[in-house]
Amino acid sequence: MTERPAAAERAVVVQLDFGDSDVAEQLEEVRLLTESAGAVVCAVVHGRRQSPDAATYAGKGKVQEVAAEVAAHQANLVVFNHELSPAQQRNLERALQCRVIDRTSLILDIFAQRAQSAEGKLQVELAQLDHLATRLVRGWTHLERQKGGIGLRGPGETQLETDRRLLGKRVKLLKERLIRLERQRGVQRKSRGRGEVLSVSLVGYTNAGKSTLFNALTHAGAYAADQLFATLDTTSRKLWLGDAGNIVISDTVGFIRDLPHELVAAFHATLEATAQADLLLHVVDSASPAREAQVAEVDKVLVAIGAADVRQLIVLNKQDLTGLPPAVERDEYDRIVRVRVSAKSGDGLPLLREALTEIALEKLRTAHTRPIAGDASLNPDIILDSGFSL
Repeated sequence: MTERPAAAERAVVVQLDFGDSDVAEQLEEVRLLTESAGAVVCAVVHGRRQSPDAATYAGKGKVQEVAAEVAAHQANLVVFNHELSPAQQRNLERALQCRVIDRTSLILDIFAQRAQSAEGKLQVELAQLDHLATRLVRGWTHLERQKGGIGLRGPGETQLETDRRLLGKRVKLLKERLIRLERQRGVQRKSRGRGEVLSVSLVGYTNAGKSTLFNALTHAGAYAADQLFATLDTTSRKLWLGDAGNIVISDTVGFIRDLPHELVAAFHATLEATAQADLLLHVVDSASPAREAQVAEVDKVLVAIGAADVRQLIVLNKQDLTGLPPAVERDEYDRIVRVRVSAKSGDGLPLLREALTEIALEKLRTAHTRPIAGDASLNPDIILDSGFSL
């Protein structure tokens, strides 16, 4: 594998169309991902195929087109906005004579750059090693031989076996450390639960404006930028809501289409807090033409982490770009389901605070009217009607 150069890499992006309806949005997204990773997109190659080519994914003719673009722009990186097998990646690197990465590797690289906390770095490293393990098993055939030569003869273990064993030890160590951190977080969550504090998690597609909204509500000063995956490490702050008291609100990592399963597994401990929240503020970029697809992708990840049944409040952010005024929308049961705001300008934030106050008061009423075990004088139907329903 080629080492990363000190200067910004020049990348050729490859996006193939297999009959999808949102190819333009996918292409724009991979551009942003590549730029977020620190590379310069100097050319884009796209085309239509019925199915991926077994050897090179793109097919011989398209690979030649990519090679021409690499030569013309002196690129040193090719990014496929698809998932490549280890064999396909190896064949492409041989044909193109430069480094080739797929969508999963690109996202993992961005996560590695952005992780700041000790736990975040552990989670990213674990995801990278899980991804590397598939390359060790299927891609590194040149290591399938015994060490040989003077001073290199070993105890009969192949280099591949040695690498696999060392990788397994490191993965085990990382998982043990993450388990300890998960236990600590569990104790903190139980403490907040005993205090009847509403727990709120911000979720949404990456770059929807979650961190900007988090800062606007809590004045936390969390890092926010117009780029994909600006936030990786979960940050929690208290938010005072007057009669409802304090709530705990957490800013979490953004989701994306085809989020690598290695990342979902590695960030399980962090995402578990989302599944155990009382309320999810689902932040949506209302100005994005792909907002409906992005909402669907976020819901898919929420199902995967066990958070599908947690109550959601949709926050339609960036309403200043749509020309629509701030507003609150309710369902047929008079429950708040959507709030239109602009986290950047502050328009609509008082409405969002009022919505959070209403939901927090519901939780308090539930806690105060919860029946005592064995008390038959309380009507459970009435309690359920007045409770905080998820």
